Amino acid sequence: MAIRVLIVDDSGFFRRRLTEILNSDPQIEVVDVAVNGKEAVEKAKTCRPDVITMDIEMPVMNGIEATRLISKQTPVPILMFSSLTYDGAKATLDALEAGATDFLPKRFDEISSDKAEARTILCSRVKAVVSPLKLNKAPVRPQTGEAKSETRRQTFAPREPLKSEQSNKLATTSAPVRSKSKKAFNPADYDLVAIGTSTGGPVALQEVLIQLPANFPLPILIVQHMPAKFTEAFASRLNQQCSIQIFEAKNGDILKPGVALLAPGGMQMQLEKRAGQMQVKVEPETNPAQNYKPCVDITFDSVNKVAGRRVLGIILTGMGADGSVACKSMQQQGATIWAQDEASSVIYGMPAAVASIAEQILPMKEIGKKLATNT
Repeated sequence: MAIRVLIVDDSGFFRRRLTEILNSDPQIEVVDVAVNGKEAVEKAKTCRPDVITMDIEMPVMNGIEATRLISKQTPVPILMFSSLTYDGAKATLDALEAGATDFLPKRFDEISSDKAEARTILCSRVKAVVSPLKLNKAPVRPQTGEAKSETRRQTFAPREPLKSEQSNKLATTSAPVRSKSKKAFNPADYDLVAIGTSTGGPVALQEVLIQLPANFPLPILIVQHMPAKFTEAFASRLNQQCSIQIFEAKNGDILKPGVALLAPGGMQMQLEKRAGQMQVKVEPETNPAQNYKPCVDITFDSVNKVAGRRVLGIILTGMGADGSVACKSMQQQGATIWAQDEASSVIYGMPAAVASIAEQILPMKEIGKKLATNT
């Protein structure tokens, strides 16, 4: 079977457009649509999709509340569509906290200025949040147009979801990796902590950072794959929730104990040392071939050059392998690498890419607790 998608949006034009794009991929089939959050909650039960695409602003029930109910009642990966504005960022973060898996800009030209590339990215993101076992099944010939999907409403027999779908996680075929070391975290061994993450990162970062005391003795650099506008809202949100201080990084910011700097969306953040002080350089990405803005590898590579072995690098949940190249170089210089474990990762891509060199592989809830030890 192809990947079954439920589209939720109050705009008929957007439903038709999205149906057309997703059905153009032979591994994806739009099986139904919903025009508001309340309808989405019911259809999540009846047609049992593999993925739901969800709008935020809708009548009757908004996408955030619908996501919260679906995550409790019939867990399934949910891909949010959001406007790339400060208010849109805040709403998207609420949706991620409510249980959404990932998000994309609602305007396709903001995904990519190239229409064909935007289609490819959209379809690949839908595929990325489902089980690989599902992708390995033979695809069906796609339906085209919303009208055909409308005729299929309420006609699908419920099925038992895969375990990976129930937990909204991406399963992998690799054997589980256990913690390789019980070594206690000693802040005196490090000059800073560097954290990299992507899909699932907002919730994971909140879980980790909220456990740190206000007197945490080290500075923290964070790279979260996010567009511009989102990182400002995210940093502000974390700053309100956590005891440590958290800000969106600005060019020339000096690293300070108990302060976390978040790389701005659409920019690259690097570490420099000037007049004996560590500070960040934030500048636009000029390489059009660079997919990640910000990029974990770029930040971590600069951290490695400045601080060498006195760095604790942490890779949290995320799609792809960004950060793996720099982490290997860091580990060769004597730096310590931790990785989030598979069971607590929304997508076990980035952590899996560094698992072989990680000193410790830890559940999300244990990472912050371990950092707070001896501080």
